[in-house]
Amino acid sequence: MEETQIRGFRLGIYVFKDAEIIDYAAPHGVFSVARRFDPELDAFLISDSMHPVQTQAGFTVMPNYSFADRPDMDAFLIPGGFGTRQETYNGRLHDYITSLPQKTLLTSVCTGSWIYGNMGLLDGIPATSRKEPDRVEASSSGMVPIDRLAQLAPACKISRSRVVDSGRIITAGGIAAGMEMGFHLLRRAGYDESFIYEVARVMEYHQAYEGYREDLEIMDANQYR
Repeated sequence: MEETQIRGFRLGIYVFKDAEIIDYAAPHGVFSVARRFDPELDAFLISDSMHPVQTQAGFTVMPNYSFADRPDMDAFLIPGGFGTRQETYNGRLHDYITSLPQKTLLTSVCTGSWIYGNMGLLDGIPATSRKEPDRVEASSSGMVPIDRLAQLAPACKISRSRVVDSGRIITAGGIAAGMEMGFHLLRRAGYDESFIYEVARVMEYHQAYEGYREDLEIMDANQYR
């Protein structure tokens, strides 16, 4: 079943203290290149307030919107990063997510899924997180992020797929999986495989795209065939 194309699909990406750069830059970059073929596409940064946000490794960005602006968007994306340790319990963020219209897709990359898990939004559905630990996470005092997701959301059906589409909620695995999240959101916006492949080709990512495109778990197995 092919979805009707959503004209002017807008992706809002949440940025916060110590968000992982590639987690939010990769999907933003996919949309940036896709706009060469369809200028109606849009991606932007949103934060709690209109102040510069220092993300991972001191990389500072300026959001386009604050929560108070309530920008219209078709998908809201939460990246991972060290800062998700705090964002998992950020009541203002939780309230904002709860206030979003039902039509807005809720998406994440890496440990961004922890927020949805802690809110109970992953109960009974499949979702994923990063599967490869860093040195601290691999130590006896740490925890692999996907195992931490299972702890936060015991009713979630933990998946090891690179991208997991559970309908309204879409989660992607490790840091670089933001690329596949970007491509899959184009798919959810109704763009066909030839369009997505052309975006990947221009990015010189088409070989990786071909390798990862089937590493996808979806609740409706016939939806994108």
